[in-house]
Amino acid sequence: MSDIVKQYLIEQEPYYRPVADEVEVYEATYAVRMPMMLKGPTGCGKTRFVEHMAWKLGKPLITVACNEDMTASDLVGRFLLDANGTRWQDGPLALAARYGAICYLDEVVEARQDTTVVIHPLTDTRRALPLEKKGELVHAHPDFQLVISYNPGYQSLMKDLKQSTKQRFGCLDFNYPEHAIEAEIVTHETGVSAEVADKLVSIAERARNLKGHGLDEGISTRMLIHAGSLIATGIDPAKACRVALVRPITDDPDMRDALDAAVTTYF
Repeated sequence: MSDIVKQYLIEQEPYYRPVADEVEVYEATYAVRMPMMLKGPTGCGKTRFVEHMAWKLGKPLITVACNEDMTASDLVGRFLLDANGTRWQDGPLALAARYGAICYLDEVVEARQDTTVVIHPLTDTRRALPLEKKGELVHAHPDFQLVISYNPGYQSLMKDLKQSTKQRFGCLDFNYPEHAIEAEIVTHETGVSAEVADKLVSIAERARNLKGHGLDEGISTRMLIHAGSLIATGIDPAKACRVALVRPITDDPDMRDALDAAVTTYF
């Protein structure tokens, strides 16, 4: 393994609680280097899953947080000026392909479609990345795999992947875990009691039922961990829930009152 990508190795095991057979399925997809797409709501564990699998497989993980200002050069690389003249610097996608890392494009639909098309040659039998500005064709290292993720329930038709892109990937669907498993995760990650974790998950489930009825998104597992972490420091549970669960997801006074009432029910 090149020293260039060793810095992207994950040294300590990221905690991930499997909810089905996703670990075994992903291992099989990596064995054949199938590009993978992870679909699911925000904060449900997609990124943690990729980190856990990279650690389990012993492979470097290069993560890119996609955004609408990201250009193709941000992914593949560009020429830079320094004291010695011009030099080429690989972007994260080229770096992963050249040296055999897993490249994870988080929330890929946030990037412009003219940017995401650069991944196409890496996701079919060519497994190659043209660096047009440099005049080089990078053939992907045998260990390279491309993983993308997005939240399909939060995207407009203008922000969706083309079918020509989707059909290049295998797909794993993610969702919030069932009640007992989610409470177990909150307990493990925050150190709060099982009773407190159970109450937090119950509040989240009430909020998720309001998605599409006043809320764009429900309370995520990530947010429950934030609330649990505050409670573990000694902050009043009701106050922690207002700060970490209710206030971030809505500005509507009536909706806030409804969620505060749910918090009061449990705390």
